[in-house]
Amino acid sequence: MTYYERNLPHWQPEGATFFVTWRLFGSLPVQKRPALSARLRVSRNGRAAEGPLKTETPGERFVRLDRELDRTAIGPHWLRIPSVADSVTNLILKGEKELGYFSLHAFVVMPNHVHLLMKPKIELRRIMNGIKGSTANAANKILRRTGKPFWQDEAFDHWVRTEKEFGNIFRYIEWNPVSAGLVRRPEDWVWSSARLGVTQSVS
Repeated sequence: MTYYERNLPHWQPEGATFFVTWRLFGSLPVQKRPALSARLRVSRNGRAAEGPLKTETPGERFVRLDRELDRTAIGPHWLRIPSVADSVTNLILKGEKELGYFSLHAFVVMPNHVHLLMKPKIELRRIMNGIKGSTANAANKILRRTGKPFWQDEAFDHWVRTEKEFGNIFRYIEWNPVSAGLVRRPEDWVWSSARLGVTQSVS
C-alpha cells in the first residue's frame, strides 16, 4: 500500500485498478470548486428541495463537477483542437504500449478534461506526473504557449473496489462524449478507447 498526500489524500493498494480524472488549468471558475464540507439540499429527483441538509459525498461531488465541466462554456477548451487531443491520446497509449507503466482499460479525452481507467505497474504518482508533464509540454508547443500552466495541479483518483464498479466506471468514461452531447455513439468520439478498441477487462 502506497500513500501520499497533497491537497487530497491518495492511496495505492498493490494491484489495484484506478479511475483517474484531470482537467485543464482554469477550466472551472473559483466558485465551482467547493470545499470538502460542501452541502446540498436535494430531493429524490435531484432538484433543490426544502428539508434537512445532506452532506455531499466525494462521489456525488465528483459527478457534479464532471457534469459542470461537460457543460461549461468558459475557461480553456484546448482539447477540442485535434492536434492537441491527438498528442494527449498518443502519450496515454505510449504509457501503456511502449513504456509499460500501466494496463489501460478505458480512456477519453474531453474538451477540457481527461478520464482514465487503468491498473498501474509503477507508482501512480509517477504515472500521473509523467503523463501530465509530457502532455503539457507537447500541447504547449502546439499552442505556442511558453511557461504557462496547462493542467490543473492535482488529479482526482479513485481506487476501484469491485467488478460492478469497474463496469459502471468503464461505461461512464466511454459514454461521456454522448452524455455531454458531443456525439451520438461512444465510438464516434475520436479520442477514446471506444473508438480505438482499447477494451481490457478487470483482472
